[in-house]
Amino acid sequence: MKIYLVTRNPGKLLVAKSVFDKYQIEIQNVQKDYTEIQADTSLEIAKYTALEAAKDLNAPAIREDHSLFIDALGGIPGPYTNYIEKKIPADKLAWLIKQLGNNSGYFEVTTVLAYPNGETFEYVFQVPMTFGEESKGENPKGWNGLIRLNDEKRAITEYPETERLHIWNQGYEAVVKHLIAKSS
Repeated sequence: MKIYLVTRNPGKLLVAKSVFDKYQIEIQNVQKDYTEIQADTSLEIAKYTALEAAKDLNAPAIREDHSLFIDALGGIPGPYTNYIEKKIPADKLAWLIKQLGNNSGYFEVTTVLAYPNGETFEYVFQVPMTFGEESKGENPKGWNGLIRLNDEKRAITEYPETERLHIWNQGYEAVVKHLIAKSS
């Protein structure tokens, strides 16, 4: 069985392969530019792209989308993280969060498997996180030098991505379980 993963992010491919390889399911990276709509939820975004890719490729396709919700800011930026992160530098965000007195938040991760016939399997989960007061790590891109996952003291830029695979692969695990159940 071959599944297509729509991403240009090498980290997402690494996470997906960590799951699919265990089950001898071939995952093929697709770097084609599909429409990434602006929407209020990661589910809408991932579903739209997964369906577009599945129909185009005439094969099952997966799209994953992350949103970051900052509790002190009432849950924003959500699916607008990429845009807002470009407008507010890490040091300004750290200052704002400190002023508001709540450094907690979470990532919402949505994984959608779409079939050419329009059927989908959707899985959404949350990853709790906190913000540190200053950027840490080598080459902290955007807000990553502030983000600490699951009660970590280290920013996500301070340890290897392979240490975090088990955190991010939950959606892919759910997809594999769905595929196994569907083929039974």
